[in-house]
Amino acid sequence: MPPALRALLIQIAGVALVFLLARSGVLPALSALELACLQGLAAALVSIGLRSPRWWTAIHLGFMPLIVLAVGIKAPAWLWLTGFGALALVYWSSFRTQVPLFLSNRVTVHKLAAWLPADGALKLLDIGSGTGSLLIHLARLRPDWTLTGIETAPAPYALSRWLARKLPQLRLVRGDFWQHSLNGYDVVYAFLSPVPMGDLWRKAIREMQPGSWLVSNSFAVPGATPDHKVEVGDARGSILYCYRIPGRANRPSGTPRADSRAVGASPHPPEALLLPAVDR
Repeated sequence: MPPALRALLIQIAGVALVFLLARSGVLPALSALELACLQGLAAALVSIGLRSPRWWTAIHLGFMPLIVLAVGIKAPAWLWLTGFGALALVYWSSFRTQVPLFLSNRVTVHKLAAWLPADGALKLLDIGSGTGSLLIHLARLRPDWTLTGIETAPAPYALSRWLARKLPQLRLVRGDFWQHSLNGYDVVYAFLSPVPMGDLWRKAIREMQPGSWLVSNSFAVPGATPDHKVEVGDARGSILYCYRIPGRANRPSGTPRADSRAVGASPHPPEALLLPAVDR
């Protein structure tokens, strides 16, 4: 079921529960805001019962009360339209993809740069690059690396282009990473959400070279064991889950191999980090 439809049905269930309680005479006389708060609580409980992602609980809890408060403010219509437009430019397709805007902090950048080999020119792709918070700092730490970011939301993408205007080795693209090939990158970095990780892993093993790496910030691939974990040590306790793309013989049955170029691998002590030497 699409997330938006599921959320709508949960809100309707919250309204129905409050209506039934009011008709039964259980509830005392309540104001519109109090009824809205009760509806939000009912919707949040339904969401928890259906095991929706945790952030939906807060959304359901505050949705109806915020609507009642907004109506009471009696602000001009253009103000609400402007706010809606600004949020749409930032979050764009998050309602469909269930991938909110997460920004990688500088501690993560330094941990990732320290874990990857310092020698050699790596080719790294950040899918869902947002405002460029990872790539811009990484470009300054590793100017010999070739860095690419892809972002679908217009506002974060435009800001990242402006911030990266003096970094020629950094290429930023606006688009859907599901339509962007992962072939030819030594490392693909993702800071998405739990929802797309299974599909992303299947895309990675179809398209990436054996020995290259998929690195996911905070969200593990369901059913797959990471080859390495990097504890970031930041305030939110982030972990980088690092998955080495298996060779052809070890891929799940029925998984096609992407068109490949000649690759090799060399050990990188002490982590035995292996990265393909892709012909460029």
